[in-house]
Amino acid sequence: MEKIKSFLVHFVLIVGAIIMIFPFFWMISGAFKTSTEISTFPPQLFPKSFLNFDNFKFAFETAPFGRYFINSVVVAFAGVTICTFTTILAAFGFSRLRFKGRETIFALLLSLMMVPFEMVIITNYRTIVSMGIHDTLWALIVPFTSSIFYIYLLRGFFDTVPEDLYKAAKVDGCSNWKFCWKIMVPICRPFIVTIILLNAIASWNSFLWPMLATNSPHSRTLPFGLYAFMTEGGSLMERMMAASTIVVLPMIILFIVARKYIVSGVVRGGLKG
Repeated sequence: MEKIKSFLVHFVLIVGAIIMIFPFFWMISGAFKTSTEISTFPPQLFPKSFLNFDNFKFAFETAPFGRYFINSVVVAFAGVTICTFTTILAAFGFSRLRFKGRETIFALLLSLMMVPFEMVIITNYRTIVSMGIHDTLWALIVPFTSSIFYIYLLRGFFDTVPEDLYKAAKVDGCSNWKFCWKIMVPICRPFIVTIILLNAIASWNSFLWPMLATNSPHSRTLPFGLYAFMTEGGSLMERMMAASTIVVLPMIILFIVARKYIVSGVVRGGLKG
């Protein structure tokens, strides 16, 4: 009975994995196909050659994907770095510092999570215009330099660190700043890495805000660049798949490399938070 149950569980997991992986496989496979191969019926799973880079060459010649890639890296790195810094400081303050109105302020911040991003997008747009950073990379960085959601998650994880450890450090003359970066951050490193990775993926895949905040190629990121490519480069499926592969592949590689940190961080947060 246990063997049958184990077989069914693994069978369902394998089928689910195939269903989830197949679209990515089809996209990458189609990026190497010719127009004849991609329109063949019944469809071919594999191209005749994985050395056919004509579609990628066309994508880079038609749209400045090199520029889009650099912009995405700069925006993701700057945004994630600043957001991680502010998240750690805010989470530590709400977790360890005792000040009047702490829980009230934190509750008010949590209430803001109920407000959809679409409701404040016009306000954010007017803010970046008034700051004079519209159609620049700063317009894609500044609105995302903090996250209430990540503060909430990290505070819950900081709360699992024994209070006695904090008191002992204070008795030894350790400052709050030193305790935060020398003790709390190393202890919670897996969870912080998870936040960094999830934030990087969200920043990399952002589309709506870059579409509103930028309107010239020199400020576009990869997702919005892909949308522009669909109109500038035509509607040939194999070329669109090549462009999509350029956009998606870095995040696929990042997820494969760092998947253990994401899973362990989320699981530990769910058990202890």
